[in-house]
Amino acid sequence: MKELVFATHNSGKLKELQAMVGDKIKLLSLDDLGCHEEIPETADSFRGNALLKAKYVQEKYGLPCFADDSGLEVSALNDAPGVYTARYAGVGCTSDDNMDKLLGALQNQDDRSARFVCVIALLHKNEPYFFEGTCPGEILRARQGTDGFGYDPIFKPQGYDRSFAQMSHEEKAKISHRGKAVSQLLSFLRG
Repeated sequence: MKELVFATHNSGKLKELQAMVGDKIKLLSLDDLGCHEEIPETADSFRGNALLKAKYVQEKYGLPCFADDSGLEVSALNDAPGVYTARYAGVGCTSDDNMDKLLGALQNQDDRSARFVCVIALLHKNEPYFFEGTCPGEILRARQGTDGFGYDPIFKPQGYDRSFAQMSHEEKAKISHRGKAVSQLLSFLRG
């Protein structure tokens, strides 16, 4: 089994991705490496932040690595929270804090269209490769479901009548922004 570092501390993301890649690749998290620091995400794009994280791990640990940066872009908010999705309500905030802030910002908005974006940066033989996925949908007016993580309870993907948090991991992986980007990554790795 091939090992590949996924530059994340997010156990929800790690679990979701391990289920997607199956048993052909064992994903190691930053915690598995003993890397407990937060890698600065100072770029102004998902692509830039993903590359910063992948380069950090490769330079510090010398291991094959990929990183993702993903977020939610809400049309009525000029694509906010964007690269600040995880810390939309401030540093150290919880998912509930973020959802509360977003629901408050959209309280009087009729346009609730949004999309999740995921960019994966893979460093392969010291060359960066990028894989991108998007998932259009809308922001619900209240939380629905308890599975998933982040904004999943308030995001309903286009063409569905349920939130991400009401879907199985398998169902979400087929249509999610991350699922689409990971599918491209896996195709590349299989070569």
